[in-house]
Amino acid sequence: MKAKKKPMRTCVVTKEKWEKKDLIRIVRTPEGQVLIDKTGKQNGKGAYLKLDSEVILKAKKNNALGRALNVEIPEEIYEELEKEI
Repeated sequence: MKAKKKPMRTCVVTKEKWEKKDLIRIVRTPEGQVLIDKTGKQNGKGAYLKLDSEVILKAKKNNALGRALNVEIPEEIYEELEKEI
């Protein structure tokens, strides 16, 4: 029996590939709303971040999420990400 492939995704800050379960997905919905997608299946454009406080601070500093999703990221999203850690 073949081994099941594990989905790999790239962190928008570090550019490293990780398994999907090791990253968190941030989504821009078709309505333009920015959400943290805990299920990984929400409709919209997504960007992945490694769950690490340094990575989140770097994403905030250099606006990596905003560039990846083509939208302004609210401060509440970064605060919520910090709580997830």
